[in-house]
This record gives sequence, structure tokens and C-alpha cells, in this order.
Amino acid sequence: MSKSSDSRSGRGLVLVALAVVLGVAGGAGVVLWAWKGPGSLAPAAIAEAAASEAPSGACGGGKVKYYRNPMGAPDTSPVPKKDSMQMDYIPVCEDEGGSDGSSAVKVNLDRVQRLGVRSEAVEERALSRSVRAFATVQFDERRQTVIAPKFGGWIEKLHVNATGDAVVAGQPLFDIYSPELNVLQQEFLMANRLQGPQGIGDTRLRNMDYPERELEKLRRGERPARTIAIPAPAAGTVVEKMAVEGMRFQPGETLFRITDTSSMWVQAEIYEQDLAFVKVGDAATVTVNAFPDRPFPGRVTFIYPTVGKDSRTARLRIEVANPDGLLRADMAATVDIDSPIAGRWVAVPDSAIIDSGRRQVVLVELGAGRYEPRQVKLGARVPGYVQVLEGLKAGERVVTSATFLIDAESNIRAALAAFTAGTETGATK
Repeated sequence: MSKSSDSRSGRGLVLVALAVVLGVAGGAGVVLWAWKGPGSLAPAAIAEAAASEAPSGACGGGKVKYYRNPMGAPDTSPVPKKDSMQMDYIPVCEDEGGSDGSSAVKVNLDRVQRLGVRSEAVEERALSRSVRAFATVQFDERRQTVIAPKFGGWIEKLHVNATGDAVVAGQPLFDIYSPELNVLQQEFLMANRLQGPQGIGDTRLRNMDYPERELEKLRRGERPARTIAIPAPAAGTVVEKMAVEGMRFQPGETLFRITDTSSMWVQAEIYEQDLAFVKVGDAATVTVNAFPDRPFPGRVTFIYPTVGKDSRTARLRIEVANPDGLLRADMAATVDIDSPIAGRWVAVPDSAIIDSGRRQVVLVELGAGRYEPRQVKLGARVPGYVQVLEGLKAGERVVTSATFLIDAESNIRAALAAFTAGTETGATK
């Protein structure tokens, strides 16, 4: 071989080396120049030379398109190389990445097994979303009664003398003396004597909430007692007692407040974004700190029409039976609302979703080591599953787990790069 020939050969090798360095620095294996002199190598020739340096059998006798980072980073190389941890770059063969024009890529079955890839068939399911919220226990507003006489007088004697006492409907609460009622009683008796057995009616006394028991005595012509007993209008527990024996009260003054605690309200606050998944009639489970091992079943009966300006939460009311009186007003509670979604929906395990924040992707298994990254539109998230509104159909298989999702700088980058690096780089070229 002549000295001129050796010189051209050496110069060619140097240029090949420079081309490789520039191609790697470009980040996508693209040669940025080509020497036009005699004996120079064009970019196509360089790529062919790089492919020829692939380890024997890397592509089963086929050509290597490029080499990609083994840790899922986006950089590639036209020739074999090692990363900073001295790990070999992975060859991407020409028959990978969807020769049929699709975005599917082919992964060696042995590598699939080593990666621990698992897949599951997509199914239509009946979905039920669970919404958890903090709440407080309150009295049922519709089961409260206030004793506020429409006449004035004095309390002569108290029969119920303590807050918290349980009373039944009709039970005497206190005896009162009222000059105003005494005058009406005498007028009623005198009118009955003058007008016969039919009398003049009892409208005025009824308007004053005169006790029915005392009214029956007057109808029979009995002489009224100096004091009358005021009965409890409803059964319940005395939650407020302002009455004191011997005190004078004015018309309309509240003396007792009685509440039926056999049913309680649980006022819960849910986040604004959960409103769409909660409706009246949904079943709920209430847990209080005092009895953490005893759930109280209830049902959503009302959703308030406003949202807190500062908290951005919506209030809803849950009614809970309380026959044994364990629930008390102002208890702190936790509520789990089971809200079924009407119909049956395509759903995938939540581990199948690769979420970058801006888009959500699943890896669809096509068979024979071929996988297709597919963007999906998601709906509700339920325990263990995610509703898929668009992008998948029942019967397809999706990847649900792989060990490469664990030890990577970014789950999204590692998952997508491991399956789609060849496709994305090919598109860049």
C-alpha cells in the first residue's frame, strides 16, 4: 500500500471519528457535516459503518438503527457506547418501532421478562367512587321544640329541673300561675253557663296554647285550679333549660328547648372537585373518634347550594340513626360516601396509568413483545381503578407493572423512554 493511500485511509478514520463525536453531541445521532474531498464518507456511509460495529447478534442479523441510553434518558448514539455508569447503550433495530407505520415498538421477550412486565385485560366495570370528608355531628333541626308560652306569668313548680333529662310527650314540665289565663278561664265558664251546653267555643284559649287536658275540665264545667301544668309538646332530651322555679316570664320567652336525638345530622364538607360525584341518596359511613371501631350508616339527604369562598368546599347533610344515643352534638366525624357511577365503564388498574400531569398514557400490549403507547382520557378514580372515557376498548391488554418504573429518575420518562425511544428518535430524524 502506498504512502498516499495510507494517508487517505488514516484521514478517513479521523473523519469518521469526528463525525461520530459530532453526531453524539447533536443528541439524536445526526451527522451535521460531510467532507467532500476524495475518499470521504457521506453520512449514510457513516451510519452504515456504525451499524456494522454492532455486537454480533444484537438484532438477529438485522441492522441497528441507533443505540439508546440504558437508563431511559433521551440521548442516543449511532455507535456502541457506555453511559457514565459504564452500562452499554441498548441497540434499536430497524424492524423495531412499527414498520407498519404505527407507534408500536418491539421489545425483546427475554427483556420483557427481566423487566417484570405484567399486563391485564381491559374490562367494563360497574364503578363506585368513594369520597372522604371531615364532618361534625349536629342535632336534627326538624326534631327540636321550644317551649315559649304566649302568655306571661310565674313558674310555681318545676317538674323537669335539669338539662339532659329525657322527657316524653305530654309529661308535665312545670306549673305556672297566669292572671291572664285566669281571666280567660272565668270568661269561658261564664259564657258556657249563659249560652247552654254548646258554650261559646274555645278559640281564645286555643290561641294561647292552653293545655288540652285543662280545656277538657272547663268543658265539663269544673272549676279551674289556681295553677296549670304545662306539658312537653314532644319527646326528647332537654338540651336547654332557662326556667327557674319562682321566676317570672314574659310572653314568648324561651323556657325549655327539647331535641329528639334518635336521629342526628352529620354536616360534612367536601372539596369542590368532588361535587360531581356526590348526589342525594348516596350511602355514607360515619365514624367518630369516641367509637372508632363502630361505623354509623347514613345517607346523603341534602347538598347545600353554596361553596365556601375561602375553603372552596361544599357542605352536605347526612342523616344518621342514633337510637342508643351514642352520637352527640359537636362530635368530630369522618365520612366515607359511596357514590356509584351510573352504567358500566371501561376501566384500567390505576398502576397502568403513566401520568405526566399534562397527559395520561397507557402501554397497550399488542403481542409478541410489541407495545403501543396510547394517550387516554380519564374520568373518575375509584379504589384500585381509573375510568377511561376515550382511548381504550374492552378486551385490549395494558401493562400494569414493571420493575423499571421503580429505580428511575422520573417514572414518566423511564416508562415512556423505555418503550418509545426508538419511535420518538425516528420521528426526529
